[in-house]
This record gives sequence, structure tokens and C-alpha cells, in this order.
Amino acid sequence: MMKKAFLVSSMVLGCVMSTAYAATDLTATQQTEAVTAHNAWRTKVGTPALKWSSTLADTAQAWANSLKTTQGCKPVHSGAKGLGENLFWASALKYSDGTSKPQVITPTQATDAWGNESKDYTYSTNTCATGKVCGHYTQVVWKSTTEVGCGKAVCADNTQIWVCNYTPAGNYVGQKPY
Repeated sequence: MMKKAFLVSSMVLGCVMSTAYAATDLTATQQTEAVTAHNAWRTKVGTPALKWSSTLADTAQAWANSLKTTQGCKPVHSGAKGLGENLFWASALKYSDGTSKPQVITPTQATDAWGNESKDYTYSTNTCATGKVCGHYTQVVWKSTTEVGCGKAVCADNTQIWVCNYTPAGNYVGQKPY
């Protein structure tokens, strides 16, 4: 009998954040992909390219690890000061026989989930459509942000949490992102 997979859900959260250290779980290829995905969104609005920061990646990984061990991968912002932070959560793939496994999530998929909020953002008024969220998108494209670093953790239930940190942070009230 063939197993059927059911995708439960994924979500994104964003905020300002930072510190704590642990080597990132992202491979060099995934690190490059994360920067490329962010810069694709930035190119669309003419903001300068980001570069990878191992320090930010270590901070992001430490927070992802903390969420794994203390929150069961529940997306909760670190609340740290000085850095931008975007979170992406993905459910496990659940099969009809009761088994599950982690979804294969790429840095591009996580970044695009944040970037796709652009459809709800109006630059001229610097507002987001009623009931929508745009802060992840604006952090991705924030003009003065120069560096990004990301990490991820997979929990025992096969859910996963992705964390990206940014410096300098964006999303200042009353300021346009670009």
C-alpha cells in the first residue's frame, strides 16, 4: 500500500533580535542559497546586496537550537536587541500509516515565504494590507541592512524552525524600507 503524505502547514514570523553562539547547521551551499534568495528580492527594489555573516548565522542557529530544546520548534522571537529576525516554521510530512518525516525546505523557500509578503505591501503609503503581515518582507529588503545569517533546527516531531538574523536591523516605525 502506498503511503500518502499530508503537508500540515508552515508559517513565518518576523521581529528585531540577537546574541548567543553555535555553529550553523546550514551547509556552505545552503548559506550561498540563502544569500542569493535574499538578494533576488533586494534586486527587485534596488537595495544593495547582502553578504553572509558567520556571526549572525551562529546567533540564528543558537536561537533555533533553543527553540528546539525549550519550545518544541514553536516559533517564538528571541526578543534580543540590535538585530533583525525572521522566523519560518514548517510542519512534518505526515503519512497515512502514522509515520512522519521533516519536509525538505530550502533557504529559497523560507526566504520566498517572507518575500511573497510584498504582494500585500504598498510602498507609497508604507503600509501593509489590512489583516496581512509585511514585516518579514520589509526586513529582507531593508536598504541599510548589509548582512544575513541563518540557522535551522528539526524537532523530535519532525517540525522545523528556521531563523535568519540581519544587521543592521530594519523595520523602524515611520521609515520606508528602501
